[in-house]
Amino acid sequence: MNDSRTQQEQVRLEKLEELKAHDIDPFGGKFERNADSASLKTAYEPLSKEELAEADTPTIRIAGRLMTKRGKGKASFAHLMDQHGQIQIYARLDDLGETLFEWFKKADLGDIVGVEGTVMKTRVGELTIRISDFTPLAKALRPLPEKYHGLKDVEARYRQRYLDLIANQDVRDIFLKRSRIIGEIRSFLSGERFMEVDTPILHPIVGGASARPFKTHHNALDMPFYLRIAPELYLKRLLVGGFEKVYELGRTFRNEGISPEHNPEFTMLELYEAYADMGSMMDLTEAMIRTVTQNVLGTSQITYNDKTIDIGRTFERKHIADAVNERLDIDFRDPSLGFEEAARFAEARGLEVPSHFTGPGHILNLLYESFVEPEIVQPTFIYGHPVELSPLAKKSTDDARFTDRFELVIDRREYANAFSELNDPLDQRKRFEAQLEERALGNEEANEMDEDYLEALEHGMPPAGGLGVGIDRLVMLLTDSQSIREVILFPHMRKRA
Repeated sequence: MNDSRTQQEQVRLEKLEELKAHDIDPFGGKFERNADSASLKTAYEPLSKEELAEADTPTIRIAGRLMTKRGKGKASFAHLMDQHGQIQIYARLDDLGETLFEWFKKADLGDIVGVEGTVMKTRVGELTIRISDFTPLAKALRPLPEKYHGLKDVEARYRQRYLDLIANQDVRDIFLKRSRIIGEIRSFLSGERFMEVDTPILHPIVGGASARPFKTHHNALDMPFYLRIAPELYLKRLLVGGFEKVYELGRTFRNEGISPEHNPEFTMLELYEAYADMGSMMDLTEAMIRTVTQNVLGTSQITYNDKTIDIGRTFERKHIADAVNERLDIDFRDPSLGFEEAARFAEARGLEVPSHFTGPGHILNLLYESFVEPEIVQPTFIYGHPVELSPLAKKSTDDARFTDRFELVIDRREYANAFSELNDPLDQRKRFEAQLEERALGNEEANEMDEDYLEALEHGMPPAGGLGVGIDRLVMLLTDSQSIREVILFPHMRKRA
């Protein structure tokens, strides 16, 4: 035995060896179940103790982890936890016989076991399984966290998410809800006749968004590749190929900071619809988020960050220049407003203007992100982003300095980004060239020139609307989670010192 183990762990190892000595597999095989804690509670909790005693109930087979044990002598109670929650079990010497009852008494908290029995209610009315058979399925060699299995240390919770899931029901509920949210998104898009596709995660060129990539090397091809920062350019190639409604829901990677709102590896939905535009994407986004919220939560009124968010109300739509003008009294729609004047305006309000900023649109976005976005609470589409920051969006027909692009903002955060897709290959080439100039001035997040994508556009891509939604942030919103790490099963962590 390993001498570094604690006394508790040594005792558990001894019990494991005892099971083996009696030809019992401590890590057993398949166990046929016909129920779980949730289905049992749904079926039998509404019945009174007397009604349940008189009912013709089947033999129950259920499995899970032992979370509590109490009792002495010839009877004992315990709680068994499965994916859906906990249910009480009741073990009696008379029902199990001496051998099984002894194994039940020797079982440790954390052990995974299977039981068979009938449902009953105790004197105080708790739904319980009176067991007639007991099967060890996995011996836990380490004890559960102390203090009634509470796990409070935040870093430990993220590093050992499996313990977090065992110890905290509300954490399990978040990830069960996350699965439902993603399922509802897929169901909604299927109803809208979108086709789910898979595109490469390794990209030979950085593109599709403004972000810093993770870089790797492809040994067989002997060339650099990048983990995708967005699937956009591949999905739009599919529009060129003739598919009209496509989406991808998968992992995306950006080599940037970690914060309550950002994780370098995250889940994103991107979709494209031929013959649509920015307005179409607004309508689709609003309908999708409202439908998912209602189906998952049963209401469109949610509480997030101690605020009431009304997903059921019509989402406000506001041009970014108008939003900044209302807040700061500077009109970026005025064509006479130049870069120098706009930069001085920003610097006078304590903002630093980066060296790669070249146009008033850069300043407009800086002011918006600094002073306007932090004040938005209810769902709002901010649209008309400057062309300098939107290399893949169509220019507005009203004013070519702006684009047909929007961001959905709820309680200070961006949840979706969409636009009328740029399908003019000549204009797209100029936009890529402008991005290359920004890279030369120090903007490491600018796009590279993608000649293959430009060639695809030259074959003709239909007018289209495109949308990206941050799934992790949406889960945060619908589970009232304040950190993105709360909704990612295994967030990135620094190495232990």
